[in-house]
Amino acid sequence: MMKATYENPLIERYASEEIGRIFSADNKFSTWRRLWVALAETEQELGLRISDEQIAELKAKVDDIDYALAAKYEKKLRHDVMAHVHTYGDQCPGARGIIHLGATSAYVGDNTDIIQYRQGLVHTRRILVNLIARLARFADTYKSLPTLGFTHFQPAQLTTVGKRATLWLQDLLMDYADLEYLISTVRLRGAKGTTGTQASFMDLFDNDADKVRQLDQRVAEKMGFEKTYAVTGQTYPRKFDARVLAVLSGIAQSLSKFATDVRLLQHLKEVEEPFEKTQIGSSAMAYKRNPMRSERICSLARYVMVNSLNPAVTQATQWFERTLDDSANKRIAIPEAFLAVDAIIGIANNVAGGLVVYPKVIHQHIMNELPFMATENIIMEGVKRGGDRQELHEKIRVLSMQAGAVVKEEGKPNDLMARIVADGSFGITAEEVPGILNPALYIGRAPQQVADFLAEEVQPVLDANADAIDLSEVDLKV
Repeated sequence: MMKATYENPLIERYASEEIGRIFSADNKFSTWRRLWVALAETEQELGLRISDEQIAELKAKVDDIDYALAAKYEKKLRHDVMAHVHTYGDQCPGARGIIHLGATSAYVGDNTDIIQYRQGLVHTRRILVNLIARLARFADTYKSLPTLGFTHFQPAQLTTVGKRATLWLQDLLMDYADLEYLISTVRLRGAKGTTGTQASFMDLFDNDADKVRQLDQRVAEKMGFEKTYAVTGQTYPRKFDARVLAVLSGIAQSLSKFATDVRLLQHLKEVEEPFEKTQIGSSAMAYKRNPMRSERICSLARYVMVNSLNPAVTQATQWFERTLDDSANKRIAIPEAFLAVDAIIGIANNVAGGLVVYPKVIHQHIMNELPFMATENIIMEGVKRGGDRQELHEKIRVLSMQAGAVVKEEGKPNDLMARIVADGSFGITAEEVPGILNPALYIGRAPQQVADFLAEEVQPVLDANADAIDLSEVDLKV
């Protein structure tokens, strides 16, 4: 079967069906109709001559959208909202005259955008807490497994595999807090009229300001919101869009860092992302196990981070009560940010749920470096046994340089401990070396830090979202 037109990879390859439904035409246009129903109901409650039969007729057709007819009207009228007003009216002839009464296009367009964005944020929160739960489980499992720490990607003091995972988790908890706050502050635009003054509704209700205020509030409540924006122009504040993308960009940043760490660890052969039995790593090099899922996270995260500039620029360049240069941009920028973040978190859930750790490789890397890191402890032990601290420091400096040359220039194992034993100045025997080079002695409070962090910071989030957590296997589209 030929496919002769462009298909959006976010839909076809990456994002989930659930986020696709949130930004689907069905959800969008049925929400338009629910907003028209809420407006008509409220106008009736406040005294306008709208019958129960008209409202019942509107409700009966909320989900029965004739897209072909709407397309014909839009081709003729060159206006998407009026095309759907006429389509709805043709399907509900008895209520035709009261659809969209007193409203402007932004009443359905902007309010629906807010509703969809809130649905998208709630969905994002659900899949994010599942990722937090998976990484928490991983951190707990490996909280005591020593591993090389890295600064500047150079070997540094030891940490643990689980402690490193808490760094990923901490970033995500900040994203979760931002997400929670944003969801809690979402407001509907409400029924504000053409430039936000509610002049049309004042005319409908014979300048009864109290009824107009009630109209705005009741419509919001019918649509599931506690508040509307107190003041607007023709649109809701485009600052909200910038806030949404800032939060989504924050999640992308965190998971790009997580995925980059996994890619580096996979290069070191210490930790690997899941790799299927039939998966092909390279079309040419059959032995390869490329970190393609983590690479995909980084690739999509880059898109989201750059895309976050779109609503920022839109907000900065809106003129007075509104201009229309926001419309085409936001139709693409915001839904695609949600789709991409959905894909990023979905892939990250898959990776986090199947990370493979190789303790023996990790231990080998530790032992290649630990003699250097143990030198301070060795100096102190030598002093306890009667040595001079300054003389021992100079000796161990020279021996370390010699051992380093063996590793770098000759490609041989680190023999620093053998040199220290042979020197005799430190009073350390060969039998004592394994005890001195026990990695568990060099990880500080890492295991306790992990346990405390999970109990005090992570568990409250998991408890608050217990109904949303499902740690079963995460399937990917491709």
